[in-house]
Amino acid sequence: MEISKWNIEKEFGYKPITTFWEDFSIAENFGIDAIKNTYNKVFNEFKDNYKYLTELCMVLNHKLWSYYETNQIYGNIYYDLYEKTNSYALDNLKDEEFSYYYDVTN
Repeated sequence: MEISKWNIEKEFGYKPITTFWEDFSIAENFGIDAIKNTYNKVFNEFKDNYKYLTELCMVLNHKLWSYYETNQIYGNIYYDLYEKTNSYALDNLKDEEFSYYYDVTN
């Protein structure tokens, strides 16, 4: 089982604070249901932690782009999950939490 590396720190200087990239990379080896189950567990457990929510959005965004041309099914799943998570963040984060989200994701 191959687990891809997330080179976000090298590319953008952001140091990951979760294992979300690895969690989704492992799930990918088991298919669509595993990706969705991983998302549901992560989202439900960490949606109220603005830093983890921010990183979840970043992971989903990077995953969707990594599959954009090579695996349209995974790309579409990650797109849908990203849109759901981003909408949740935009609707629920306020003040300093929103500022953090905006600064880190842009």
